[in-house]
Amino acid sequence: KTKLVDGQGSRCRNWSPIFIMTQEISELHRPVMLQRCMELLKPAILDTKATVIDCTLGLGGHTEALLEEHPELTVIGIDRDPIALKLASKRLERFGDRFIPAEATYDQIEQVLADIGINAVQGILMDLGVSSMQLDESDRGFAYAKDAPLDMRMNQDTGETAADLLAELNEKELTAIFKNFGEERHAGLAARKIVEARKTNAISTSGQLNKLISSVIPVAPGKTSGHPAKRIYQALRIAVNDELGGLERAIPQAIDALVTGGRLVVMSYHSLEDGIVKRAFQEAAVSSTPMEMPMQLPGTSPKLSVLTRGVERATELELSQNPRAASARLRAAEKLEIF
Repeated sequence: KTKLVDGQGSRCRNWSPIFIMTQEISELHRPVMLQRCMELLKPAILDTKATVIDCTLGLGGHTEALLEEHPELTVIGIDRDPIALKLASKRLERFGDRFIPAEATYDQIEQVLADIGINAVQGILMDLGVSSMQLDESDRGFAYAKDAPLDMRMNQDTGETAADLLAELNEKELTAIFKNFGEERHAGLAARKIVEARKTNAISTSGQLNKLISSVIPVAPGKTSGHPAKRIYQALRIAVNDELGGLERAIPQAIDALVTGGRLVVMSYHSLEDGIVKRAFQEAAVSSTPMEMPMQLPGTSPKLSVLTRGVERATELELSQNPRAASARLRAAEKLEIF
C-alpha cells in the first residue's frame, strides 16, 4: 500500500534543521532540463484541468514550475524518500490541493492512482537517479567525496543498506553487481578485495570503501576528475534501491496510465537507465501483431509516438549553471489511440 501524505508531509519524520537554517528549500536542488520538460508536457496539459504525475518528486522543482505555469493543473508527487516529501510539501503548500504527495516508488503508479481515485492522467515526468539533496546530505552515504555511513537507501526506513550488501554478499554476487550495475572493468578485483578486507573489519563507511577500491582500481591515465570508486558507488546504490528493476516495471505502468494524447517525459543519468527507457519506447512504438500475420490484430496498434529524435542533452548554457545536468539523457513520447 502506498502512503498518501497531507500537504504538510505529516507521514514523514523530521528533516535536518540545517537545510532550513542555511538555505531556502528551492535552492537545495536545481531542476535538470526544466524548460525542455515543460515544453514537452505543455501540449498535453494546456487549457485543461489536467493531472500530471511527477514520479520522482525530490524537492519539487519541476512540480513547482508546472503548477505555477498552469493554474488549473494538479500534480501528484511520488517519492520514496520521506525527508524529500516533507521538504517538497513545505515548498508546495501554497498550491493547496493542487499538489498531492504520495510516499511510494515510481513502479507503484497504478496503486497511487487507485488510492487517489483517478483513472488516467495527461502527463508523467520521471527524473531518475539520486537527487542533489541525497548526494549532499553527508549521513546518507551516496557520495564518495564525504566520509559517511554506507547507507544509500532512498528511504532510510526500510531495506538493506550498502554496508549490509558488502557484509553479506559473496565474491561472485558482488562482482555481478559491480559489473552489471556499475559497468566496472575491475569488478572482480574490487569484490575480492572487499571479501578479504571484511574478514578483519566490517566495511561500514565511505572512507573505508574508498581506501579499498583505490588500492585495486587504478586512476585512468590522463584523467583528473572522478574517483576510482565512482562506478562501485553507482552499482551499490542501484542494487540497494532496485532502481533498474523498478524502472522496468514503471514504464509500462506509466504508458497505461496516460490518456490518449498524454505525454511521458523521462530523464535518465547513465546508459543502463537510458537503455531501459529506449527499449521500452521502441517496443511501444510498433505494432504488437506478430510479423507473420497478414493483418494487424485488434488492440495491437502502437501505443506510443516517440517525440524526441534520439536522446536529448542539456544545453551548454544549462551546463554552465548546473554541472549535474551533464549526464542527463532525455526521451519523451506521446500516447496514441489504440485500435
